[in-house]
Amino acid sequence: MRSSNLRRFLLGGLLVAIALALVVSGFASSAPDGLEKVATDKGFLETARDHLFADGPLADYAVKGIDNERLSTGLSGLIGVLVTFGIGWALFALVRKMRSGSEGDAGDPGASKDAGSARAP
Repeated sequence: MRSSNLRRFLLGGLLVAIALALVVSGFASSAPDGLEKVATDKGFLETARDHLFADGPLADYAVKGIDNERLSTGLSGLIGVLVTFGIGWALFALVRKMRSGSEGDAGDPGASKDAGSARAP
């Protein structure tokens, strides 16, 4: 029962995040972000260099090759949500596997206590 509630909660959270990524991200401001605004105000924006992924498929919060700006931004958000969820899922699965593996090697702690108490005089 508890596992079922957790799955529903995770699925609901994922669906809300997907909906927000697809719908709300299309309404994001096109104004410069805070760092870019400060760089412009202080006069050092011209010295900025592009980063390694500036020409990547998801550069500038958009999917390269899609002309509709809202759709491109929404798909970029969707991809980000799915990648983040996938990485989180994989990390939790790894931790769960490591935990169950370490408990299996040590044996059942309850069984060792019972065995020890059975041998006591």
